[in-house]
Amino acid sequence: MMRSQTLFFIAPRQIEIRSTNLPELKTDEVLVQTVCSAISAGTEMLIYQGRFPRTLETDSVISGLRGGFKYPLAYGYACVGKVVEVGKDVDREWLNRLVFAFQPHTSHFISKTDSLFSVPDSLLPESACFFPNMETAVNLVQDAAPIFGERVLVLGQGIIGLLTASLLREFPLETLVTADPYEMRRKASLELKVSEALDPNSETFKDVLSAYAQKKFDLTLELSGDPSALEDALALTCFSGRIVIGSWYGEKKVELDLGGAFHRSRIKLISSQVSTIAPELAARWDKARRFEAAWKALERVQPEKWITHRFPIERAAEAYRLLDENPQETIQILVTYS
Repeated sequence: MMRSQTLFFIAPRQIEIRSTNLPELKTDEVLVQTVCSAISAGTEMLIYQGRFPRTLETDSVISGLRGGFKYPLAYGYACVGKVVEVGKDVDREWLNRLVFAFQPHTSHFISKTDSLFSVPDSLLPESACFFPNMETAVNLVQDAAPIFGERVLVLGQGIIGLLTASLLREFPLETLVTADPYEMRRKASLELKVSEALDPNSETFKDVLSAYAQKKFDLTLELSGDPSALEDALALTCFSGRIVIGSWYGEKKVELDLGGAFHRSRIKLISSQVSTIAPELAARWDKARRFEAAWKALERVQPEKWITHRFPIERAAEAYRLLDENPQETIQILVTYS
């Protein structure tokens, strides 16, 4: 009987690798052996730190992630692996195919083929691990709807921020400025040839941005995961501008001063989350079309250059500890499987 090694969050800042027996393969299922999976520095760190809302469903769309946020919890959504066995009713063309799945971190898993995505031949397994984050970036840009010649600010240059900035660089913008407190991420952002990558914790941050953008920014994307960044977003966005909020703060409280200039600013605050399609796009876009756009974007961006660490699943605790205690040393961490 096949056994899998699966990562579980069992308490704040505690993880455990559990060995479990996989059930018998059904006739319409396949067995996937995982090659690598990506750690989310956003949602997964909230779970690791115990800062997630207990009443919220883990994911209302992805079937493998249904249920509430509660320990013990197997969580993750970026697995790439090879199909090593197929049920008798499954087309044998699936055998040995490289696939992506929205699955928690696990060495082996059983799935129906309609929950799997064939990885394009042009992509490495490591690149394919970025697929869900690229879909998020596509969603953010679609919700932001940048306009020719706009001044755009992206707060946060973790993986979501870098991917989003990569897509925004394809637009004919007047200015694209990014901000992140970590030097490694600012350097990665500058390599995308953004106009400027600034430290939001510097004393001159707002003064430099105000001078740089002159009339502030038409569009700001808040992707830092830091609630205090929303205050910066409001201060740096122009009259009738838009702020797209892609961060999930979990239980971190957001305190905003809305009693001053905001009241007359006509600034639009836009909540953006990848699980759904914006209503104004839904007649023309569905998940399948957005998935295809994300795969093509991965081919252009080649995000594997942002992988800073790889840890075998047996050492996953070190990966989370590094991301928790020294995030300035990381961009993207992968879990690997022998």
